[in-house]
Amino acid sequence: MGTNAGTVGVLALQGDVVEHLAALKESGVQAVPVKSKEDLGRVDGLIIPGGESTTVMKLLDRFELAEPVIARTREGMPLWGTCMGMIVVARDVTGTQQPTLGLMDISVRRNAFGRQNESAEVSLPIPVLGGKNFPAVFIRAPWVERAGRAVEVLAERDGRAVMVRQENMLATSFHPELSGDRRVHEYFMRMVSDALVGKRRKIA
Repeated sequence: MGTNAGTVGVLALQGDVVEHLAALKESGVQAVPVKSKEDLGRVDGLIIPGGESTTVMKLLDRFELAEPVIARTREGMPLWGTCMGMIVVARDVTGTQQPTLGLMDISVRRNAFGRQNESAEVSLPIPVLGGKNFPAVFIRAPWVERAGRAVEVLAERDGRAVMVRQENMLATSFHPELSGDRRVHEYFMRMVSDALVGKRRKIA
């Protein structure tokens, strides 16, 4: 897959950057940290990792990356937010005025599963990944309170959406990079590969 998936970037301002880069490299994909507009211009897909959403939004503004990420995503670049990344890509955050990129038509609730489930590994059915359940690691995880018509719910936990897709955007409440199962990364890499194929067809 690595030869067709292009280069995948991991937003390297804060959070689980090293873990995502390692997971991508294990899967045979060229993976690079993204800290600047120049870095962003060299990637074909971007992952926003888990971390602290308020801090990352401030850093996106400080490094003048917020608008370029929005523009590239609206042009079709695949974007995947994990845990905190789901909050950053969401339209809004329930119960707060927290700034987000406002890209995916979802409303999310922070730390939604409560203190008793701040950290848990759940055997999660994700039909798009095949029959075997996914070992999903939840750490102070959000959930999706509202999903727009264009949003496809790919997985639920306790009746709440925890993995969603809208066209070229993917979001997960959990941390696939913290498990040894690379199927969610491979799913995203297929999104990147498909986007590159579509881009080449337009050029041709």
